[in-house]
Amino acid sequence: MQRKTSFALAGLALALSACGHMGMAGGMSSPDPMTQTKMVGGAPMYPSKDIVDNAVNSKDHTTLVAAVKAAGLVDTLKGPGPYTVFAPTNGAFSQLPAGTVDTLLKPENKPMLVKVLTYHVVPGRIDAAALAQQIRAGGGRAMLKTASGGTLTATLRGSDVVIEDAKGHGAVVTTSDVYQSNGVIHVVDHVLLPG
Repeated sequence: MQRKTSFALAGLALALSACGHMGMAGGMSSPDPMTQTKMVGGAPMYPSKDIVDNAVNSKDHTTLVAAVKAAGLVDTLKGPGPYTVFAPTNGAFSQLPAGTVDTLLKPENKPMLVKVLTYHVVPGRIDAAALAQQIRAGGGRAMLKTASGGTLTATLRGSDVVIEDAKGHGAVVTTSDVYQSNGVIHVVDHVLLPG
């Protein structure tokens, strides 16, 4: 599997500056967004913690966390990365046809589960500003190569960022720029499915 290639990125430790840059008015420091703690699923997401250590505390991502554990991807997502994760909520998983999640969690379906989960992961740290820039540069579309080897398409619908999967289904980013020590999470409202 391409897991080794996809995930064995030479991760450099992210040096978060203790000093913010000087603001335009009054010499005040502007907070660095990469050091800001956001609330997701009723829990604080600390930028000093990794993707897994934060996700386990979100009550909106218990299905995703269970799937990551069943797929054996915990160590990978605790690794240096950096990774951009489009994280479906429990509500997103509940929109799949009845029995889909239970079927994917069966040990015999682990390869398919790994493929679905790594389809939500893009190597590198792509925050909302970088994603918007890629969309503009691509004439309204940004093609994102996933860790599974598939492609996601990012577009704008009004002020919403929409991530489209290989089947043409779109997921709206509901919370962006949840910074982690090893990447960034964007919460999405649908599960993305590879072709």
